[in-house]
Amino acid sequence: MKTVRLSDADNVVTAVEQLKIGEAGATQLIPRGHKMATEAIAKGGRVVKYAQTIGYAAEPIPAGAHVHTHNLEFRAVEADYAFSTNLRPVAPATRIDTFRGYRRPTGRVGTRNYIAVLTSVNCSATAARMIADHFTADRLAAYPNVDGVAAFVHGTGCGMAGSGDGFEALQRVMWGYARNPNVGAVLMAGLGCEMNQIDWLVEAYGLTPGPLFQTMNIQDVGGLRKTVELGIAKIEAMLPLVNEARREDCPASELMIALQCGGSDAWSGITANPAVGHACDLLVAQGGTGVLAETPEIYGAEHLLTARAATREIGEKLIDLIRWWEDYTARNRGSMDNNPSPGNKKGGLTTILEKSLGAAAKGGTTPLTGVYKYAEPVTAKGFVFMDSPGYDPASVTGQIASGCNLVCFTTGRGSAFGAKPSPSMKVATNSELYARMTEDMDIDAGRILTGAATVEEVGREIYGMWLRMASGEMSKSEAQGLGDYEFVPWQIGAVM
Repeated sequence: MKTVRLSDADNVVTAVEQLKIGEAGATQLIPRGHKMATEAIAKGGRVVKYAQTIGYAAEPIPAGAHVHTHNLEFRAVEADYAFSTNLRPVAPATRIDTFRGYRRPTGRVGTRNYIAVLTSVNCSATAARMIADHFTADRLAAYPNVDGVAAFVHGTGCGMAGSGDGFEALQRVMWGYARNPNVGAVLMAGLGCEMNQIDWLVEAYGLTPGPLFQTMNIQDVGGLRKTVELGIAKIEAMLPLVNEARREDCPASELMIALQCGGSDAWSGITANPAVGHACDLLVAQGGTGVLAETPEIYGAEHLLTARAATREIGEKLIDLIRWWEDYTARNRGSMDNNPSPGNKKGGLTTILEKSLGAAAKGGTTPLTGVYKYAEPVTAKGFVFMDSPGYDPASVTGQIASGCNLVCFTTGRGSAFGAKPSPSMKVATNSELYARMTEDMDIDAGRILTGAATVEEVGREIYGMWLRMASGEMSKSEAQGLGDYEFVPWQIGAVM
């Protein structure tokens, strides 16, 4: 097999290996993973993949020609949205799957047990890092049920409006991390004079200070050194309490998975993403939750999601997000087609429409049961969507703040990614990447392309790893210590 055709309606195929002139009908050299026209396409004609439009011919394209950035152009989509026309509810599972998790007093279940040092502003970032760095593996050896002390620092919190989208998103992120079930205790550290006041957050979200939730400000404590010393003392008092947590059997319905992709290539929408989608369907059948995000990366595929919306209201909330992003990029003199990245294009992707159709496959086939703001608490079960940028660290930060206790990340180019406090697993879209980055990739979905495994088989493998990882098994990125620098709240609005 030298090419892959995804639908009878398509007028392009994807090269499984580099095609020389004359091979499989190629009239030009076709790089591996890139598209070849199967019929002549007139200038301005639709280029179709996944049975959907991925762009328009910028010039006449003869049959057998290479179709890529040089002759395929993006145009804004004028979609005729349908709502709730493709509802395929999954039958509830006949067997309840379980994992060994930490059940919190709130009733939610964690897959890890961290102490979080959260900062309200960049000015307290160094203090937070110094506090967390004090707690080395040797110092934590007496507390085997504590996964670590992690600092979550960022570059904002001041020089911003005290209301509006940006301020509210940052506060939702801080609150969400403080309440994530993978966090057993919280220390919030601020400077004191910043716009993002800790006291406001505590009051607005009803957080209750106590042994496992402490706050402090550098200015009130009396400087950096004293703040670090006080922070260390506070966490030393927390450690025995957090260590009391024990894993117990919990149903898979308590899992909330962040569905994410980065460093995508042409195979993402053919192998790894559909396999993750099948795993998501298996989780939904158990009563669990899959959270898709990256709004710019469903652009052009959102009509497929509105057709799956459980209600018209849910579908319209998704369209409102799309309209917001169109306005957001326009007023910042950008384009929705700014994504794909150069690496995506080298891997065979051409327009955001093509990338989005592949990315949306991570959400499986079940009804869309909710649409949420960035970092807004996810309360619905099933397959849901959360607004976010396509930038992976910012997107995953929002998903974890929304409640995700695991992260599933597909990649074709080779993303090295982790995100404390929620462990991340990697699914390679092709076997070459898996072999090249074996220490980073957990599952090889490239076997789907060679016929060594089906989408469903790899999906079941992914789902099985979710259960094992939720029970404490380390993913490869987690074992390498990734996750301390991927906390990146989405900064919306003017910096003043």
